[in-house]
Amino acid sequence: MTDRIETDVVIVGAGPVGLFAVFELGLLDIRSHLVDILPKVGGQCAELYPEKPIYDIPGFPMITGQHLVDNLMAQIEPFHPTFHLSEMVESLEVLGTPETPLFRLRTDSGTEFLVKAVIVAAGGGSFQPKKPPIAGIDAFEGTSVFYAVRKMEPFRGKRILIVGGGDSALDWTVNLQPLAKRLALLHRRDVFRAAPDTVKKMRTLVAEGAMDLDIGQVVALKGKAPVLEGVVVRRDDGTTYDIACDVLLPFFGLTMKLGPLAEWGLNLHENVIPVDTEKFETSVPGIFAIGDINHYPGKLKLILSGFHEGALCAQRVFHYVYPDRKLTFQYTTSSTSLQKKLGVHA
Repeated sequence: MTDRIETDVVIVGAGPVGLFAVFELGLLDIRSHLVDILPKVGGQCAELYPEKPIYDIPGFPMITGQHLVDNLMAQIEPFHPTFHLSEMVESLEVLGTPETPLFRLRTDSGTEFLVKAVIVAAGGGSFQPKKPPIAGIDAFEGTSVFYAVRKMEPFRGKRILIVGGGDSALDWTVNLQPLAKRLALLHRRDVFRAAPDTVKKMRTLVAEGAMDLDIGQVVALKGKAPVLEGVVVRRDDGTTYDIACDVLLPFFGLTMKLGPLAEWGLNLHENVIPVDTEKFETSVPGIFAIGDINHYPGKLKLILSGFHEGALCAQRVFHYVYPDRKLTFQYTTSSTSLQKKLGVHA
C-alpha cells in the first residue's frame, strides 16, 4: 500500500545541511519531512567519518562528525521533523505552476508525498551499495541477496551469510545471529575494521559455536535465481569450498551516485545542480539544492556554506508555502515568538 503524506517540504538528504534546513524552515512555521537512503541520519558525517574531527564549524574549534549530527538533532527537536530512513526518492512529478509549485514524490518503499517545495540536500548524491563482482548476482537481488537490512523479521529462520569486515557487517552479524537458523560471517582476512566491542561479541559467538567465521572470498553463487542455495568461496591458496545459505548480505561499503536525481530535469552540469545565489533555487521553480550537490560561481564544498544556503533557501520557500503572508525577518536573540517556537522563552 502507498503511504500518502501531504506536507510543506520534502528534504532529500538527512546530512548536516539537510538537518539545519529543518531548523531554518521551522522558524518560519514550515513543516518538513526528510528522506535518506541511509538507515540513520547524518549523511557522510555519520556514515563515513563519525569519529573524524572537523575543524571549520563556526564556534567549535574541533567537533567530530557524529557530535555535530547529535547537536543538530537536538537543535531541530522543537520542530518535530519526520524522517523516512532507508528510503530513496525514485520519482518526482511537477503538478503545479512556476508561480504556485506543487510536487508529487514517491520513494522505493511506496511512500508518496504531496508538497509545495523540494529541497535537495543530497551531498554528492545518494549512497549506493558497492556490489561484489559476482556473475549473475543481479538475478538474486531483492529475494536472496540484500545490500541493506531494512527489517530484521524476514531473515528469521534463514541460513544467513554476511560478507564484509566493517561496522555494518559486524553489527548485523551480532543483531541477526539470534534470528538465524545458522549464520556465517565471511571476510577475506581475519582482521576487522569494526568497533572492537562488536568484534569481541562476534568472536565470542564463534567460540560458543553459535555462528561460523570463514576466511576467503565469494566467487560464485549456487541455486536457480532468484532462490539462493549457497556460495562458492575461494581461499587464499586458490582452493574452493561451498557454504550453504538462503540469504547473502554483502556489506562492501557505499559509493556516491546521483541515482534518480539525474532524471528530474534539473539542468545538471557535471553531476551537480546549478542554482542561483539569492535563494539557491534550481531551474525548476520550487526545487532547491543546498550543500555539496549544488554549484554556482565561487562555490565552496563546506558544511558551513551549506548552512548559509539553507537559511536563504528557507526564505524563498516561505513564499511558496504561504503566498498570502508577509515574511518579516527576525533574530532568535530578540524575537520572543521565535524563542517560544524553540521552547526557550519563559
